[in-house]
Amino acid sequence: MATANLGFEQKLWEMADQLRGSMDSGEYKNVVLGLLFLKYVSDAFEELYEQLKADEWADEEDRDEYAAENVFFVPREARWSYIKDNAKKPEIGQLIDKAMIAIEKENSSLTGVLPKNYARPELDKTRLGETIDLFSFKIGDKESRSKDVLGRVYEYFLTQFAASEGKNGGEFYTPSSVVRLIVEMLQPYKGRIYDPACGSGGMFVQSEKFVEGHQGRLGDISVYGQESNPTTWKLCKMNLAIRGIDNNIGPHNADTFHNDLHKGLKADYIMANPPFNIKKWGGDRLKDDVRWQYGIPSEGNANYAWIQHMISKLAPAGTAGFVLANGSMSSNTNNEGEIRKNLIEADLVECIVTLPGQFFYSTQIPVCIWFMSKDKAKTGKRDRKNEILFIDARKLGFMADRTHKEFADADIQKITQAFHTWRGTAVGDHEDVRGFCKAVTLEEVRNNNFILTPGRYVGSEELEDDGEPFEEKMTRLTFELAEQFEKSKELEDQIRHALGGIGYEF
Repeated sequence: MATANLGFEQKLWEMADQLRGSMDSGEYKNVVLGLLFLKYVSDAFEELYEQLKADEWADEEDRDEYAAENVFFVPREARWSYIKDNAKKPEIGQLIDKAMIAIEKENSSLTGVLPKNYARPELDKTRLGETIDLFSFKIGDKESRSKDVLGRVYEYFLTQFAASEGKNGGEFYTPSSVVRLIVEMLQPYKGRIYDPACGSGGMFVQSEKFVEGHQGRLGDISVYGQESNPTTWKLCKMNLAIRGIDNNIGPHNADTFHNDLHKGLKADYIMANPPFNIKKWGGDRLKDDVRWQYGIPSEGNANYAWIQHMISKLAPAGTAGFVLANGSMSSNTNNEGEIRKNLIEADLVECIVTLPGQFFYSTQIPVCIWFMSKDKAKTGKRDRKNEILFIDARKLGFMADRTHKEFADADIQKITQAFHTWRGTAVGDHEDVRGFCKAVTLEEVRNNNFILTPGRYVGSEELEDDGEPFEEKMTRLTFELAEQFEKSKELEDQIRHALGGIGYEF
């Protein structure tokens, strides 16, 4: 199969989805992505195995040989050749479970990560065998890794699963164009990156792509994260493992608010898409938490708890970009207005971007991105003290399918250019664009009761003046409307006449 062909991922998905049958998408996700991971580590292992076998001075069964090349050691009973040879046997489920256990035993970084429920009775073993046959192309050898074949397939599958699972799917997947926008605006070239609700790890993956795309060194960034959902935590570990991304997302899933796995961390970049408007987050048990420097967040909505948690993790020159529901920009209930006022007065808010609707699989709630800096003087080359940039991006984007929008490259470029010229980190001077972006003083925000909705500040898009005098334009439009009215009357008369000809009158 030609893995570099355009549309390869989609064709593979269509074939894999046909094998799903009546299985729930959430279950099938773990079946398919687990097999993809198994195939990847086996390909990488078997390629190096053959090289070592041909070297008279090497031992192809020596685990240290594989560790030296950052390749997972795969024992005999877990190698794809063995799995494929037994794919049609009724006990294939047990064989895959044993393979997953064997790989975890040999590679401590994968302990507790891989799915091990392929033997369960409700999983059709005939379909499982067919799925194994489907994945019999190379995805983990050196050539495939250079083309990021598995990365492309994995990301595409995550997208499709998120779409098919709807609301639940969004818990592990943030649309790639939203992730790209946050990464391109923060530009994480070097330092510690943190995501307190990391899902399947999209922010980390895109950060690595950004560094690679700008000729940086991957060793210059380190990633830290946390995820409360156990299944999603495993997805993240697998997603990062197949990319070769060293990470610290904890030895297990954990609730960020009640079991912070990174208490001493001070991050240079924070990127997140925390769950919106969580009602039952246990705020009643955290009244005196040291993170609430700007006010105690509502027990009925975690939005401002997320904001203050992230601020508490910022290094002195740290900067953050995170997605929240639009209500966070203007809510005044349960102390939220007071907290927002305190954040603004502390000059922590740097930029607010409102997004178009239909961007997320998990919700139809309109959303925005907050950008915050611990010290604006350290995150740009232009003095932006007591100034906030507002960007209204609601009119950007295109329909990627019948129900979801995405940003085009030009959209991301337009938003990031406005941000970076305002920061002074791009060539050119910042200019306000009516209907799109405006740099606003803190005094103006105060006068608007500390509401951060961009539409309130950027105004309406200017209509191009065609130079026609107002009176002449009104005369022309009145004449055109009268002309259209006459035409509609003529059409109505024709319809009446035609209906009369067949004996129908009204």
